[in-house]
Amino acid sequence: MSPRLVLALVVGVILAGIGLTLGLGGAGFSSELTWGEKGVQPGMVSRPRAIAIDPDGHLFLVDFTARIQTYDLDGHHLGHTWTTPDFRNGRPSGLSINRDGNLIVSDSHYHCVRIYSFDGKELKVLGGQGGSGPGQLGYVSDCVQDADGFYYVAEFGENARISKFDVNGTFVKCWGSLGQGPLQFNRARGLAIGPDGLLYTADACNHRIQVMTRDGEFVREFGGAGREPGKFNLPYDLAFGPSGDLYVVERGNNRVQKLTADGVPLATWGEAGRGPGQLADPWAVAVDKYGRVHVVDTENHRVQRVKF
Repeated sequence: MSPRLVLALVVGVILAGIGLTLGLGGAGFSSELTWGEKGVQPGMVSRPRAIAIDPDGHLFLVDFTARIQTYDLDGHHLGHTWTTPDFRNGRPSGLSINRDGNLIVSDSHYHCVRIYSFDGKELKVLGGQGGSGPGQLGYVSDCVQDADGFYYVAEFGENARISKFDVNGTFVKCWGSLGQGPLQFNRARGLAIGPDGLLYTADACNHRIQVMTRDGEFVREFGGAGREPGKFNLPYDLAFGPSGDLYVVERGNNRVQKLTADGVPLATWGEAGRGPGQLADPWAVAVDKYGRVHVVDTENHRVQRVKF
């Protein structure tokens, strides 16, 4: 083997090691699908900000015009477009799916959570009274429902906490305060219930993920400010894949990280930019039943799909 070939092999091994250390191994900066076009016509989007996928493979997207639209998993518009009853104060900022397969909409500026059918029929409203008392809500950033029917609502601004409601919308309890310690939050943006039954919170301005029981007992946290694997810069949303891996979208680092449920970094995807595999101020993430990650690329007015 020639000295030049030996040198090339050594350099290749070193570069591969660097890539794995950075969490880039296997994913690179490419996407298998990119879709979306800026606009206000049906199917177009303007600064999309939240996403959810139901068990039937319907993808829901809400944007800064307050429109909620439905698509298939390849980005084809399915014909349903609606808005919340009023959006003069601001637009919804969180979407998820309840145990019945209906859409949960965090109507952020109207102190409530709305449940919709696939075609936009309002089925239920939780909350609606602004304030800091039991059962009252401030800025609602996200909401999830567990298999027992309980709803968990994240707030920031006036209230830095998580509130728990039963299946009928009756207040159960709340926990949290503004700060950096356990069960303290600084802009809790996203919620997800893990396969372990624990509640995971994207504590954005604390640059970490907090994990707690569904009764509000602190379990663990991971992350911290930074760019290296396992660190975060404004984690805005999170979702679990079918294999139990956790995906966290970082608005500040323009990327998605794949981690174990304990916070061990496995891979990263994305960088700042406008091309495929590049992100501009991403706000949200969802994972479909095939393990494909759908990333809301907010300032690029599109959604990108990748599997890694």
